[in-house]
Amino acid sequence: MTQLLFAVTAADHWTLKDGSKHPTGFWAEELVESHRTFIEAGFDVVVATPGGTAPVVDEGSLSVDANGGDEAKVADQKEYLASIESTLQKPLALEEQKAADFDAIFVPGGHGPMEDLAVSSQFGALVSDFLDGGKLVSTVCHAPAALLPARRSNGAWAFDGYELTGFTDEEETQAGLADVAPWLLETRLRESGAKFSSGAAWGPHIVVDRNLYTGQNPASTKPLADRVASALS
Repeated sequence: MTQLLFAVTAADHWTLKDGSKHPTGFWAEELVESHRTFIEAGFDVVVATPGGTAPVVDEGSLSVDANGGDEAKVADQKEYLASIESTLQKPLALEEQKAADFDAIFVPGGHGPMEDLAVSSQFGALVSDFLDGGKLVSTVCHAPAALLPARRSNGAWAFDGYELTGFTDEEETQAGLADVAPWLLETRLRESGAKFSSGAAWGPHIVVDRNLYTGQNPASTKPLADRVASALS
């Protein structure tokens, strides 16, 4: 059975550049669609967070407006989250996980990863172990921020030169948070050495480079998860 480490943010806020705290967490669609796809593929999905802290959903991600006005979609997300509540309430600690025990790692987004995973050298080392072991690494939307602390002993970024995607500066601007953000994901990834690829704002866009699989935004989650499941099957 395929063993997949499902690494979820434990942050419940994102610290803006003025020091204020913007409520956040994981983005519902990104967790629901990916987790469900991997379960349906028959994978053993291990949910882990920093410190083993129960993750929280970004309530904004469960609004009808954030889901294209689709009330049925929101109801489905709430129903699925309720069905896995016991799992989410008792995640394992990311710090205790080893790449050797898994075939792949997947990180759903929301602004949460920009608060905790993006600055965790310990998580960076874990992701590097997956990468170096030839194991599949996948992130969606804001979760590529979790790749940033993957540094070599000489300070070089482990993903330097990789083609990837993530939530774009254009999308952050349209979402109304670019002006207050302490840093922008696309800009930071480019500065770190990524070959950043973007599609139309809010439309699905997937990039695969070697064993790195990334999706641009919430709409990219299902196509990305399907691609990951296919690669691991």
